[in-house]
Amino acid sequence: MRAARLMLAALALGGAMPANTALAEPMPPVAGLSDAGPVLEMDYTNPGLTPAHWVLTIWPDGSGHFRSERGHAPMDPEGGFEAADLDRDIQVSAEFAGRVFQAVHRSNLLNAECESHMKVAFQGWKKLTYTGPDGGRECTFNYSKNKEIQWLGESLVAVAGAIVEGARLETLLQHDRLGLDKEMEYLQEAFGDGRVQQLCAIRGILERLANDPEVMDRVRKRARTLLARAD
Repeated sequence: MRAARLMLAALALGGAMPANTALAEPMPPVAGLSDAGPVLEMDYTNPGLTPAHWVLTIWPDGSGHFRSERGHAPMDPEGGFEAADLDRDIQVSAEFAGRVFQAVHRSNLLNAECESHMKVAFQGWKKLTYTGPDGGRECTFNYSKNKEIQWLGESLVAVAGAIVEGARLETLLQHDRLGLDKEMEYLQEAFGDGRVQQLCAIRGILERLANDPEVMDRVRKRARTLLARAD
């Protein structure tokens, strides 16, 4: 399994959490973050995956930003071309953003203890930070017994998974068009089982693939199928 897919599968693994895994150095804040109204940020770290560190920022209207750093995990020799580090604006659906902010506000959940301290698989450190007119709050966890906090973590990891897959498709389109067939098959499966969410965040590359006569017909068909479900 190539490294980029490990991030998408991390939530399903079993075993003990490494004791020496630490949070990465925080990335610089997004410009204008403090005066942009309510905002939720998730800072994710898992040194064993690629990318090892990323920050996903979301506003209530669904606009957002994503930044990633590859880290030092060995390159998978069967993985082919890797996408470069990302630093780009993204867009999720307003409906999804609404559910995210409702979960944050409900029961003031980020002010609660959110790490379970259970012996579960290490899924990556997830630091959720909310900032808004009603104040700020945050929590950091690997796995939470609070169902809403765990849902937030899993959902935002799945959104990040879509963004990383979209970047990989962009790289394959440029350097390895034959590799698109296997990648699109994986993306369709991952979207079907929830490992990838919010395909609207990668609408641009899906539209390019759907309309490119130089890629395989099967790739175009899968791109059109995913676009039909992107909202």
